[in-house]
Amino acid sequence: MLTLAFDTATSVATSALVRDGELLGERSSRAVRVLADAEELLGHAGAEPGELTRVVVGTGPGSFTGVRMGLAAARGLAFALGLRLAGISTLDALAAGAPGALPVVDAGRREVFTLVDGMPAAVAPDSLRLGPGATCVGDGAVRYRDVLEALGARVPPRESELHVPRARFHVELAHEFVDPEAVEPLYLRLPDAEQAR
Repeated sequence: MLTLAFDTATSVATSALVRDGELLGERSSRAVRVLADAEELLGHAGAEPGELTRVVVGTGPGSFTGVRMGLAAARGLAFALGLRLAGISTLDALAAGAPGALPVVDAGRREVFTLVDGMPAAVAPDSLRLGPGATCVGDGAVRYRDVLEALGARVPPRESELHVPRARFHVELAHEFVDPEAVEPLYLRLPDAEQAR
């Protein structure tokens, strides 16, 4: 099976091409480049889009625009190629890349998206209840490093790969592939424009 996966929910968009569990290539860029990255991955692997058998997309939470762009690209690709689609939470992918760590995505509005009692939530970073020696990863952990460290957490250095929701982890987590229109974004709150209204 040839699987293309990407996530555009955070400030770093990731994409990966995986064949039968083997990582063929991976890219990091901006959300607007995700389809160009996919094309480059396929070209580097000597594969054509028609050879894809599955698509996996990050469903957020994260940037409203980034999540929408990624989901639209994934749905369009899946529809065009007649493929099934799997949606994976960006938080779950971050956690898969740093087992035991708490995923923390910058949510803007002085909040973070994270897991509270195992469920995705938007909260103020200083309201997190962290156990002693907890590790936090993600762009939210980097942005609110001082707050999280004051709560007793450890945050890896800014340049650590642990802060990036690598698309290869989306593939590892994907078990249920459905019709493209059945994959829904995980926003957790209204977009800024709608809230302002």
